[in-house]
Amino acid sequence: MPFVPVAELKDQVGKELGKSEWLTIDQERINQFAECTGDHQFIHVDPEKAKLTPFGTTIAHGFLSLSLVPMLMEKIMIMPQGLKMAVNYGLDSVRFIQPVKVDSRVRLVVTLTDATEKNPGQWLLKARAVLEIEGQEKPAYIAEPLTLCFV
Repeated sequence: MPFVPVAELKDQVGKELGKSEWLTIDQERINQFAECTGDHQFIHVDPEKAKLTPFGTTIAHGFLSLSLVPMLMEKIMIMPQGLKMAVNYGLDSVRFIQPVKVDSRVRLVVTLTDATEKNPGQWLLKARAVLEIEGQEKPAYIAEPLTLCFV
């Protein structure tokens, strides 16, 4: 992850920080997520039944695609120099716009939207994270993840 001097964090607000590598969402990943969460709805795990839906195939769980944010942001999201640790502080919003069909390739586009010093040595970074689906005009979602950084 790129590091920025604390004094320059606010200069990065409004800037697109970058795009992740493409990641293929295969049926194995979807099945593993179903096992972890107990969400075995047929639209995710039963290709034969899913063929009969408007999507024509299985789709990733919305929360599976959202759970990729930390991994896909890791090499993109800036962090303050002197970082001791960073924690997930939640999301301000998330909107699922269209599902991710099995075997689709996705990537995350990250823009820093806010950098606020909450307490001395604690910076709250807010981003706009858009999960693009290769070949699709509309993204899978637009989210606003929050990261609390301790310096």
